Amino acid sequence: MNPQVWLLRNALLAAIYATLTLGLAPFSYGPVQVRVSECLTLLAFCSRKWIPGLTAGCFLANLGSPFGLPDMVLGTLATFLGIWPMHRLKSPLLASLCPVISNGVVIGAELDVLAALPPDLSLGAAMIYIGAGEFLSVTVLGTLLLKMILKNETCRKILME
Repeated sequence: MNPQVWLLRNALLAAIYATLTLGLAPFSYGPVQVRVSECLTLLAFCSRKWIPGLTAGCFLANLGSPFGLPDMVLGTLATFLGIWPMHRLKSPLLASLCPVISNGVVIGAELDVLAALPPDLSLGAAMIYIGAGEFLSVTVLGTLLLKMILKNETCRKILME
């Protein structure tokens, strides 16, 4: 693939991810969140060429996080750790669990340290809440969206080339 086309497509993906996250900000940040933009992470299952755009998009989206620099670093790292192994897996369902686990653990721990969580909300509960939001976005919405996209020959060609 032409390097300029690759760069342009990843920049567009980063912009879409960041726009979805920031546009749906009330749902995108905090101890209970469903970051709809995370459904895009399954593109990394199709090809690892989407990893830079997804990672950059997450970083840009975390510029709007109420947790500032720690979320820019840890949130981006959590997404990267979730999408990196995806292209090696055989099943989109299995791949969708990677960001569920990485974000649940990393962001749950981050919120436990940085957020003024109620005393009755333990570290484990924070991880479960974040993981549940990721499950809704990636495993439920993402796998449905991926199935629809892959049915279109033009979309499939763009994703897989």
